[in-house]
Amino acid sequence: MIDGQNIADVGQASLRGQIAIVQQEPVLFHRSLAENIAYARPGATRAEIEQAARQASAHDFIAALPQGYETLVGERGIKLSGGERQRVAIARAFLADAPILILDEATSSLDSESEVLIQQAMERLMVGRTTVVVAHRLSTVRALDRLLVLDKGRIAEEGSHEELIQLHNGLYRRLFERQALGLTTDHAGPASVAKTGHLPSGYASDPTMSTGK
Repeated sequence: MIDGQNIADVGQASLRGQIAIVQQEPVLFHRSLAENIAYARPGATRAEIEQAARQASAHDFIAALPQGYETLVGERGIKLSGGERQRVAIARAFLADAPILILDEATSSLDSESEVLIQQAMERLMVGRTTVVVAHRLSTVRALDRLLVLDKGRIAEEGSHEELIQLHNGLYRRLFERQALGLTTDHAGPASVAKTGHLPSGYASDPTMSTGK
């Protein structure tokens, strides 16, 4: 069920058209930056492409390139840094303007400076959308309205950050405290999904699921 509608009754092509996704390793093609962003909506104008790039904090680095939006990115975007590839993927999601957003470990392999820029862009992208976040960094899911903590493929705990952190000897609490102390890696522990409708502020990247609306 998504927003009260049984997705079993929806055609696959129709459902895919309602979803935008930002993955840990974005899929980029050996085409120009403009074409890679416009892949989300063929026929988009240059103004729409640039607006999406600005929202994704990608416009400045693109404009600084000698060929700007006409720069070829190489196979899989090899000519770009990891943070730049992610911002192009986020720009693509902004351009798609889909009501459902999936963020799959979107900040797990970034340096701290890139992560800040991308997290801010994701906060803007999540506003007003039903968002599902798959991640391991528990510090990044605190703002989500509903968290599902998965352990060995099963839902172990469910609730908000405030509710889960109060559970004595709870799995989420133990993992959160260990990560806060730097005693575990970002990818240790259960995977989790976050699904949220209207996120007030903040982006989540961690094992949890948050449902809004």
